[in-house]
Amino acid sequence: MKIADFGDVRLHYRTDGPDDGPPVVFANSLGTDMRLWDPVLPLLPAGLRVIRYDKRGHGLSGCPAAPYSMGSLVTDAEKLLDHLGVKDCIFVGLSIGGMIAQGLAVKRLDLVRGIVLSNTGARIGTQALWDDRIAAVRAGGIESLADAVMERWFSKAFRATPELELWRNMLARQEDTGYVGCSAAISGTDFYTTTASLRLPALGIAGDEDGSTPPDLVRETIGLIPGSKFHLIRKAGHLPCVEQPEEYARVLTGFLRDTGHI
Repeated sequence: MKIADFGDVRLHYRTDGPDDGPPVVFANSLGTDMRLWDPVLPLLPAGLRVIRYDKRGHGLSGCPAAPYSMGSLVTDAEKLLDHLGVKDCIFVGLSIGGMIAQGLAVKRLDLVRGIVLSNTGARIGTQALWDDRIAAVRAGGIESLADAVMERWFSKAFRATPELELWRNMLARQEDTGYVGCSAAISGTDFYTTTASLRLPALGIAGDEDGSTPPDLVRETIGLIPGSKFHLIRKAGHLPCVEQPEEYARVLTGFLRDTGHI
């Protein structure tokens, strides 16, 4: 575990694998930390340089005062990759992490040779939806939303397992300020025009029971990028890397091979 100090925020990050391995960067969803990727990483090919980090307001990273802008979240990722000397990575982003992936690819194509847009959109939700969610967190904390979020995050079958408590606890123990800050960033983001300008290898991944970013949204977003591919994971919700890690790893590995990254 390491901390990078960028002045306005300190980011917790972790690298695994050889320093000269092909870099793959993972960005988490709203309300989760870098442990989101634990089920998938052991299933990926050996030799990758795997980089994970907690975005501002989440996990062990610093939590500046809300609200945040999507620009600041993209800049955080940019500064981290520059700090680590990363070029030409595959950037895997889930939900808000997928928005960060889109913004970073537009801003710094030298850093990113391909993107995986998992359970995300060029725009997610509406201003009113996020305003209501922010008000609810300010009034009653993340705990007040936790059960409803679990219904959107996971399939009915997974919600019946004891493992659900792990993810509910992860969500509820995030900083309220960080959740509000990143919710505001999502609320203010519409990447339809900018994402449509991208020309790089891209893969979209969706879960067929995703209540946050339904498959049609993911398909529409990835379809903005010419030559992109789309994969639907069945029996999975918003976090298919948790519910179906074997399939997720297989699809991701295929993309790494198809792009010549490994």
